[in-house]
Amino acid sequence: MQQEKQILRRFHSALLEASAESLVVTARKYLSENCLWHGPHPINATRGPDAFAQQTWAPMAGALDKLQRHEDILISGAWRNATWVASTGHYHGLFHRDWLGIPANGKRLSLRFGEFARIENNVICEVRVLYDLVSFCRQCGIDLLPPDSGSAAAIPPPATGDGIVDYAVEPGDSEATLRLVDDMIDGLLEFDGERLDSMRMERFWTGDMRWYGPAGIGTTHGLGGFQTDHQGPFLEAFPDRIAGPHTALFAEGNYVCVTGWPSVIGTHSGEYLGHAATGTRVGMRVMDFWRREHQLLAENWVLIDMLDLFLQMGVDLLSNALDKRNI
Repeated sequence: MQQEKQILRRFHSALLEASAESLVVTARKYLSENCLWHGPHPINATRGPDAFAQQTWAPMAGALDKLQRHEDILISGAWRNATWVASTGHYHGLFHRDWLGIPANGKRLSLRFGEFARIENNVICEVRVLYDLVSFCRQCGIDLLPPDSGSAAAIPPPATGDGIVDYAVEPGDSEATLRLVDDMIDGLLEFDGERLDSMRMERFWTGDMRWYGPAGIGTTHGLGGFQTDHQGPFLEAFPDRIAGPHTALFAEGNYVCVTGWPSVIGTHSGEYLGHAATGTRVGMRVMDFWRREHQLLAENWVLIDMLDLFLQMGVDLLSNALDKRNI
């Protein structure tokens, strides 16, 4: 499926090179007439190339001068008779114009992204994108959430340097990687409601596994760190969490990815990231990318639409932070 990857890469290269006047024409060349673009709150969804160009891309590209896109992982696969391409990495640009109400600070900033694109007949028909807007705001001196429970270190590319899968993979590797993640997800459902070790996650992860979460949670190292900094607090906050319907789930070689809209569903029953329980049933927009090393998972890149999640809990993180800043 290298052809589909190249279509997506050409699309993004063309976007970065397009002038304001040629942006709609560029979008029409690559996106289907009814292409649905799903993004994080407060951008959310647009339909069709014109709306994408004018309402989604133009404001971001206009705000971040000399915009560049760097991919750390790029894989493709089939899901329910459709071809998908998924990637994660960072945009970089000089933040010289306000965006989403966030005041420009004139500095070069990093915007972490995850993206899934469905391609049919050489045309992009559907796109799902998440940005780590909590991290972006922090770089502007605006705190939407308390300090990370884990490390706030920069998110690295795969340790093996082979996340751009433009090479042939060994027969059976993709199936083995997907099966390992499926088994790990099944293991999560073995939680007895009391002890984290009831899930026996050591069956699926290397001893020095790394989990690269969104700002608000941060990076964890080792299974103990993962349980302390993320898994434990998350299960206390959403004890009845279940997996939502997958939008796409596939593997290529030693890499596998999944997203859902929502991907996780649960009731906000305990304190989470500084906010008391609301009893609200919520759905979480999530993207996961994993790397398998031998027979175990070694790295996991995770994005969560925090702004959308907290909005469901009655908290507008971005508006509240901007209002306090303007007082």
